[in-house]
Amino acid sequence: MKVEFDIASDQIDGARDYQEDAYMVNQLGEADNGDVCSLIIMADGMGGHAAGNVASNMVVATFNKTFQAKFPTSDNAEVLTDALNRSNDQIRASVKETPALRGMGCTMVSAYLQDSNLYWVSVGDSHLYLIRDRELIKQNADHSYGAYLDMMKEQGMEIDEQAGMSRNMLMSAMTGEEISSIDVSEDPIKVRPGDRVIVASDGLDTLGAGAIIQYSSWSATAKECVYALLKAVEDANKINQDNTTLIVVDIKEREARYEPESVEAPVAPVEPAARVADVYIREEPKEPRSYKWLVWLIIIALLGGGGFFAWKEGFIDDAMEKGNELVESTTKTIEAELEPDPVPEPEPDPVPEPEPEPEPEPEPEPVYVDKADIFRDKLKSGGNGPTMIKVPTGTFRMGGASAIVSPDEVPRHDVKISSFMVSVYEVTFAEYYRFANATGRSKPNSNGWDKKTHPVVEVSWDDALAYTRWLSKETGMRYRLLSEAEWEYVARAGTTTSFWWGLKPGVGNAHCFDCKSDFSTSKPAKVGTYKPNAFGVYETAGNVFEWVHDCYHRNYNDAPSDGSVWEGGDCDVRVVRGGAYRSPANSMRAENREKFKSAKGQYNVGIRVARDL
Repeated sequence: MKVEFDIASDQIDGARDYQEDAYMVNQLGEADNGDVCSLIIMADGMGGHAAGNVASNMVVATFNKTFQAKFPTSDNAEVLTDALNRSNDQIRASVKETPALRGMGCTMVSAYLQDSNLYWVSVGDSHLYLIRDRELIKQNADHSYGAYLDMMKEQGMEIDEQAGMSRNMLMSAMTGEEISSIDVSEDPIKVRPGDRVIVASDGLDTLGAGAIIQYSSWSATAKECVYALLKAVEDANKINQDNTTLIVVDIKEREARYEPESVEAPVAPVEPAARVADVYIREEPKEPRSYKWLVWLIIIALLGGGGFFAWKEGFIDDAMEKGNELVESTTKTIEAELEPDPVPEPEPDPVPEPEPEPEPEPEPEPVYVDKADIFRDKLKSGGNGPTMIKVPTGTFRMGGASAIVSPDEVPRHDVKISSFMVSVYEVTFAEYYRFANATGRSKPNSNGWDKKTHPVVEVSWDDALAYTRWLSKETGMRYRLLSEAEWEYVARAGTTTSFWWGLKPGVGNAHCFDCKSDFSTSKPAKVGTYKPNAFGVYETAGNVFEWVHDCYHRNYNDAPSDGSVWEGGDCDVRVVRGGAYRSPANSMRAENREKFKSAKGQYNVGIRVARDL
């Protein structure tokens, strides 16, 4: 069984004045045997030195260059280790050239995915987790002093904590000196569809294992998981919260069309994921270690001394300036050699005119629509179609302002929308069941919810499209799914903020898992529960995601400006919009985009329909 990866990433500064973490995600394409390959690198600059961010950026750039130069390879563990050592050598060379940088360093973890094989190399206390069957399994070793004491205790070697050494002190780091301990996977862990891999800096330690599992289970996509976990870290409001970087990888089954044309060999049973204790000690020699902590203590003292010396001698400003020059120089060299796919840069936004503070709640009557525009088409087989309302012609700015928040939301661009009809509410189970009964299509489970008032879920994009075609035959009018541009236009309803009611999610404006609404996050609310937006449309934010017609594209480069459906791209997956009852508030942003396989229904995805005039 071949797999593919859905990857999302983001980071927050926490209580720090600047970002010390650096990371890179590279979709490397295919190996010689057709396996899909991805490389993730995450480095966390050591906070005890002002140039920690210089070290982390330098390591990420050098590691990526070294690994890609040898890709593809059959000896992944050796190449990962070599890339790490060369990155450490780059720090050494930089310190030699600029003595004021002495003492800078970082921790690092890199995950390499080649089809169902997960390899890694790491130094320090950053994390590589596997979530499987609601269990959080740490894969890489923790090189902190506390983890060392715990490991010794597990092996029956009780060691007293040394005075002056805290449990979070690093026992191994990348500083240009010889690395005392490297954790590398000689044999890969086997991942399978449904697994979730998390690469994170130690800032994620703010959350316990139970919280990480819970927020992950609430998140249907990798992107949602990133949003949810980072928001949970921020909401914890921990004093001196460290920078937090998060990369989430969802393992998904590849469609059969990607399989090579050959007779498949029998698939070996999936091995259970190894735990970090097994991974860390399986190659350890059986030798006395009772004094090893002393060597590490000396290294730690030297690292701390380097940062203090630089501060005392007034070299910090010089170090930062020269270090940043080194990173910029290294990055330019790598870009020239590797020529990666260009990353679109968002267009600069004009400085907005001051706007009056939006009202906490919209007016009860729609602003741009008239009740005369609300109607229901008669069905030939009896009954009525969905309640529809006319949307006015208009132009809006589509997309987000920053590629850092999400690279698939840029560049922001102007789109002109022609008037059309849209369903006032999300399609209910009862409305969908009428179609299913008439066509013999299977009916999704209503879960015991009121069919007349709850939005239908567990319907695929194919189901949604078939429903619109049935409506067209039944009414004699052209029903369809909204284009992605039309959906965002309706969701914004003449506003420019991420939520039609204002800048922030607020309380009680929609139904999501952290919206603090009065409804249980175990199911969606009834349609029409919340206030409509200015176009008179309900629940464009939260409740359930809604299928749109468009194929998924990685960004808006060359996107149509007339509001039409954008085909091409990856049409095995289709876009959903709007957030859902068990999704974080960030997923409800008008510009937010998610994607799912078109042939499969999801517990939190429903339907909204459009109709031509």
